[in-house]
This record gives sequence, structure tokens and C-alpha cells, in this order.
Amino acid sequence: MLDADFIRKYCLQKPGAEEDFPFDAETLVMKVGNKMFALFGSAEPLRINLKCDPLTAIGLRKKYKSVIPGYHMNKKHWNTIILDISIPDKEILGMIDDSFELVFGSLSKKVQKEIKNLK
Repeated sequence: MLDADFIRKYCLQKPGAEEDFPFDAETLVMKVGNKMFALFGSAEPLRINLKCDPLTAIGLRKKYKSVIPGYHMNKKHWNTIILDISIPDKEILGMIDDSFELVFGSLSKKVQKEIKNLK
């Protein structure tokens, strides 16, 4: 099962990903181009908020009891994933990837190019 440290490192491997604590000392926010793509705390069970295509979000909520509308987020575009053993790690990592890609894709072409050139 994934833990907060693994998820943090996984997110930081994404091009241009940065971490921040804009809300409080407990909630880690992962950003790309100064836009959030993931946020989570350290409470158990670990919960992670991820951006999601609205139709996919509904499908994931139907498929897994541990996927709920985004806590303190736009419920149409964000899911909260409760990290328990009910969702395979590979699927959770895919949700993180999708969230990053959605946010990255929403950035201006100029910012996307700048991030890609950081490598």
C-alpha cells in the first residue's frame, strides 16, 4: 500500500512539479505551473485529492467506495481517494498521472514549453 512519502516522491518526479504548504503545516500541495494537481495530509488513513475528468470521476466513485467527491474542492473536477487496500496501487498512481496531465494540459503553451525545457 502506498504511503505519503512514496506519493510525495512520485509526484515530485513529474516535470515541473513543486511542493508547497499554502493552507497549513499539515496539508502538502503538489503543483505544476503554480496550479494544484494533488494534495494530501499525514492523517491515517491517508487521503489524497486529485483532479479528474468529470465523467471519469463519476465512474471511479461508482467503482470504488474509497473514491469520493473532493473534500473542500470542486466536486465535479476533484476526487478524494482514501488509500486503503480496496484500490490497487497501480490504479492510484494512474489517477495521480491523470491529475498531473489534466493540470499540465491546462497551462499555457508557453508555460508547458518552459517546463519541458527544464529537463
